Amino acid sequence: MKQAVCVIVLSTCVAAQAAPTVAGDDEIGRFAVEQGWAPNAGLLEKLGQVRQNVSNSASELVLTAMGFLGVPYRRGGNNAESGFDCSGFVQAMYETTLGWVLPRRAEQQAAATRTIDRKDLQPGDLVFFNTMKHAFSHVGIYVGENKFIHSPKPGAQVRLEDMGQSYWQARFDGARRVLSMAPAEPAPAQP
Repeated sequence: MKQAVCVIVLSTCVAAQAAPTVAGDDEIGRFAVEQGWAPNAGLLEKLGQVRQNVSNSASELVLTAMGFLGVPYRRGGNNAESGFDCSGFVQAMYETTLGWVLPRRAEQQAAATRTIDRKDLQPGDLVFFNTMKHAFSHVGIYVGENKFIHSPKPGAQVRLEDMGQSYWQARFDGARRVLSMAPAEPAPAQP
């Protein structure tokens, strides 16, 4: 099952990366035309490269997260050795994979990221749920095909879930995208 899910996620990410970058034939080309920009192959190529880099980063993030399936939940946990809680898992995946430091708690992660519509979710985006009678009390990483990966609760392990299940639908708080986060910088040397 784990391998089948990995294949589905990987094929979803690869399909998203395979989109053409011809002026007027994709989102970037349409945007350039709408903005009145002359079709400039160099500009479109650079924008396509940016999109490819973002897509590659999201794919890498999702694949890294999938490698932690089965790691046990641990309240306050933020590593595979001791276990993860939901926000510790998200924080560790972003820092390990992309070098980006997110805040520690789910509600802080929601506040530090950009709100997006559910219909605009892409692999690597964050999905938030109200599981403890307050907003943004749970977070996971969207992997595509209406699925997300997370560290759910005590006694459970990092796993994939379907956002279409009634439990998750009823508790969905919103989706966020991590943008313009500064890469982690080394701590200054202490004298």
